[in-house]
Amino acid sequence: MPKKPIIAILYDFDKTLSTKDMQEYSFIPNLGMTPEQFWSEVDKLASREKMDRILAYMYLMIRKSSQRDQPITRDVFVAQGKSIEYYPGVASWFERINEFGEGRGVQIEHYVISSGIREIIEGSEIADRFKAVFACEFHYDANGAADWPKSVVNYTTKTQHLFRINKGVLDISKDLELNRYTPEDDRRIPFRNMIYIGDGLTDVPCMKLVKVNGGRSIAVYPKGKKGGKDIGRELLRDDRVDFILPADYSAGKELEQTVQDIIAKMAIDGKLIAQHNKQRGL
Repeated sequence: MPKKPIIAILYDFDKTLSTKDMQEYSFIPNLGMTPEQFWSEVDKLASREKMDRILAYMYLMIRKSSQRDQPITRDVFVAQGKSIEYYPGVASWFERINEFGEGRGVQIEHYVISSGIREIIEGSEIADRFKAVFACEFHYDANGAADWPKSVVNYTTKTQHLFRINKGVLDISKDLELNRYTPEDDRRIPFRNMIYIGDGLTDVPCMKLVKVNGGRSIAVYPKGKKGGKDIGRELLRDDRVDFILPADYSAGKELEQTVQDIIAKMAIDGKLIAQHNKQRGL
């Protein structure tokens, strides 16, 4: 077990850290399509075939690339990660939050749980800030071209990764270890030490799971965008999140101040719980 208590910050990626869906920076324009055209085809395919929408978009990525004789490879995806644009302050956010945690006697770990493409995230400038990235991933054929979804993360399967983080079972192939009973006190990161940051309805299962188990959930929205706050208001009204805040990760802004306050409270609560357990001889 680690010497310092761990607090995990869990992020959706698209429209939470990045300003739009990651496929819209390079992949979709390279197909000669607009985002509206591509996502419209995804919706039609999913509806017609009664198909999971995430599988539908992964299928269309392979199909459209093949039709244009532009097979997608891991290297292509990784290169596309460099074109991602982020909300203000994201680049320096992780270092600042880690430093704040150190000052409170806790270790901060950052995780991504996304329905986007893992390979694109791996090519991003912030990829090395994360302890683990859980996202959709492709299998590649003998020629290195994507030919099948290897891992799919939709809005409900996102929650399994919360339990992986909770138990410290980060290898997605280790299902037996994940499902084996583990006493709460033996789990690596309790839910009460989790902060989930997301942007919308696809994050609701994770937001609610973290919140009802003692952690905190935050819905972020693009500042200044008309109607951008509407989803957050709905989530707050329905008691699915604790806070709705502008997606500005800059130093001194409301998001940083709120996360710092949450970390400080979690650190104090952790000390009190440890003292209580010690007095009980646990």
